[in-house]
Amino acid sequence: MASEPRRGLRILFADDETHLCELMRMELPRLGHEVQTCGDGQAALELLSRDNFDVAILDIQMPGLRGTDVLAHRDDAFPHTEVVLLTGHASLETAVEALRHGAFDYLTKPCKWAELEAVLRRIAEKRALAHENLALRQQLRARGGDIEPRLVGSSSAMQAVRDMIRTIAPTDCAVLILGETGTGKELVARSLHEQSLRAGKPFVPVNCGAIPENLVESELFGHRKGAFTGADQHRKGLVEVADGGTLFLDEIGELDKQIQVKLLRFLESGEIRRVGENEPFRVDVRVICATNRSLKEMVDEGTFRQDLYFRINTFELYLPPLRERREDIPELVEHLIGRKWPGRRRVEVAPEALELMMSYDWPGNVRELANVVERALILSGGEPITCQHLPLHLQDASSSAVPVPALPQTMPTQTVMPEQPLTLRDLEREHILRVLAKHNGRKPAAAKELGISLKTLYNKLHQMVQDGELPADNPYVQVRKAS
Repeated sequence: MASEPRRGLRILFADDETHLCELMRMELPRLGHEVQTCGDGQAALELLSRDNFDVAILDIQMPGLRGTDVLAHRDDAFPHTEVVLLTGHASLETAVEALRHGAFDYLTKPCKWAELEAVLRRIAEKRALAHENLALRQQLRARGGDIEPRLVGSSSAMQAVRDMIRTIAPTDCAVLILGETGTGKELVARSLHEQSLRAGKPFVPVNCGAIPENLVESELFGHRKGAFTGADQHRKGLVEVADGGTLFLDEIGELDKQIQVKLLRFLESGEIRRVGENEPFRVDVRVICATNRSLKEMVDEGTFRQDLYFRINTFELYLPPLRERREDIPELVEHLIGRKWPGRRRVEVAPEALELMMSYDWPGNVRELANVVERALILSGGEPITCQHLPLHLQDASSSAVPVPALPQTMPTQTVMPEQPLTLRDLEREHILRVLAKHNGRKPAAAKELGISLKTLYNKLHQMVQDGELPADNPYVQVRKAS
């Protein structure tokens, strides 16, 4: 896509004075606009009915249809076009008639160039505001009215995600976000948008799997009234709503191959065409895609176009599942409590309940965790959350967990590099392992005796594995999992 902040207006200028048409054809493009001209009202109406224009500047007195006659067809033939009327015979009656028919403005000939420029600028601002309002409504529907979520987690996996976002956000390149359902792919897409040069423009999320197959094209690209059965009004597509900003196509693997072709054409040309219209028009949109499916396998199976796959993943960003970043669970739980229990007193979580949550595999990822936290808050009524407030399947997973084998109460004084003297780091590691052995692997009790938080204990164990100081299969490093 082009890097321009926003495309110029597409203008139709209709006047029977040839020299004025020629002047507009030369001067309006210098302001960044695209212009087409014609010399009578009937030709203007035909062009407006067939093509897509942002603005129509119409002389009131023209052969055949007058400018006000053309304007009278606006609701049915060109509802998205703003109309400016020109006249060489100004009168209060004419001005009232123009405004009554829905004209955006009314200028007297010969109008000053600065006046016309100011009117076009106001139209551009109005259209930009309308797009942003539509985008906001789309975002609110997608969020379900919840408080603004954000990326949470201090694990190395999440730090890597944040680093990648910072690197690629300022560009306009295509990004493909990969991850299981519920991992927060939309949050990553939103972060890419908010850290980009398009941050002040719309962010429009689209769940491709939630749109009926026969309506996908209309939802994405819009349609003209009467284009198909049930199209009882003109409608802008979500691609056009995102103009100037970011379009997030979630679950792009759900699109059928016919729509994949049209999406590829848009990505390559920057042009879209509403259903039922003949002429395409340009939009300036950055596209970010996401999927929980393997697009490579879909390409091999012939269900996803290879050229589209290459086009949408200039950068590939992997979002890890929750079971691969368990050390983030305490921070996530605290954040989710703040979201689900806003403006109220702090709700504590019993160490045993937190341990239970950290021992579970979370097949539904952060989305499942959010549901569990909300359920626990309701059951606890704002009192500390305990194990009994958690769903039975979490408790069952814990009761059927593989027991952690006990380590000897006395540890060797040199567990790493026996020929070298012990460092403070070695002493800390051995002390942590002794305390864990004392409590038979129960981390909440060990953390309490160590005088640190449960999250800090997990972080220290995780860091020891990363630094090669402990094997990954150490029984106290591994969180207990259901058999």
